[in-house]
Amino acid sequence: MRLAKVTPDNIDAALTLKVRPDQERFASPVVKSLAEAYAHAEKAWPRLILDGDEPVGFVMAFFDFRFDPDNPDDRPRSGLWRLNIADGRQGRGYGRFAVESVCEEIRGRGQSRVTVTWVEGEGGPEEFYLRLGFRRTGEMSGDQVVGELDLEPDATDA
Repeated sequence: MRLAKVTPDNIDAALTLKVRPDQERFASPVVKSLAEAYAHAEKAWPRLILDGDEPVGFVMAFFDFRFDPDNPDDRPRSGLWRLNIADGRQGRGYGRFAVESVCEEIRGRGQSRVTVTWVEGEGGPEEFYLRLGFRRTGEMSGDQVVGELDLEPDATDA
């Protein structure tokens, strides 16, 4: 498994990735994510999830983003913005790999906390994130629950 930048050579493959129909209310389509990545180019990190050369998902991280820029107490955050694992490809470790890869990128940028948001509901991603160690913060971002994961220091930093 590996992550790859979205490029002119693979954008069509990225745009064809779809989650299961029952998950569509929990995950924005890749086309929306790529539009947001374009609009927030300095903050967004969109990547295809590949198994060999086969696209199996999409992940997008964000860096130093304020959820409420009008609030002086709102701190910049970095984390997982989007995660889409293709219908028929779930349950194979791709989501875990993507989240761990985002965590490594954030740690490599000198940060120690990862933020994620999710829509609540039966069949939603909450249990997945909680199993990975995220905890609810008690905050909401619009209609989404905010979760955070404190990263362990990189062993090479010790």
